Parts: sequence; structure tokens; C-alpha cells
Amino acid sequence: MTDLEYLERAESLLAQVEQTCDAINERTSADINCQRAGGMLTLAFGQHGQIVISLQKPLQQVWLAARSGGYHYRFDGGTWRDTKSGEDFHARLSASASQHVGMALDFGAG
Repeated sequence: MTDLEYLERAESLLAQVEQTCDAINERTSADINCQRAGGMLTLAFGQHGQIVISLQKPLQQVWLAARSGGYHYRFDGGTWRDTKSGEDFHARLSASASQHVGMALDFGAG
């Protein structure tokens, strides 16, 4: 994948996460504070910690840091997959966010 293709896919992923945060806030009491700074997106859960998603342009990866650990994702042609476990990005984000707020949250791809 070219650098431009990576950036388009990665930026689209961050935008989708932002939109999902807004939708979750509208329909639940999760109260996720979603802040974007360049290639980094921080999801803050009040007193319950945060999740940081960052673009790693030289590696063409997206990194996710949460209470449960750090994860590195690469686009496999269809979705973003963890480079070690193969886990889907949206599944890990959903599980991590759910752990932070104590309720089931779904950050599904669409």
C-alpha cells in the first residue's frame, strides 16, 4: 500500500472512531471525551482512564494503548488487524472501552 493509501485508510479509521464516540454518547451514559490532535485520538473516560489511538506513518500502522496493553494494527486489505494476534481493531477497541466504563460498548466497523 502506498503512503497516501495508508493515510486515507488510517484517517478514515480515526474519523469512524470519533463518529462512534459521538453516537455512543448520545445513546448511553458512557460520557466519552474524544480529543483529536493530528494523528492521535484520545478517548478519555473521566476517572476511569483513557485509550490512545495513534498513527504510526513510517510503519503504516495504527497503535492502540489501553489499560489492557499496547496493540499494533496493520491494514490487511479488508480491515485493521493486530500484528501479533490477528485480532480486529474494532473488537479490541470495543472490549477495551467496555472495560473502562463498565458497560458493553460497540465500536464496530459500520
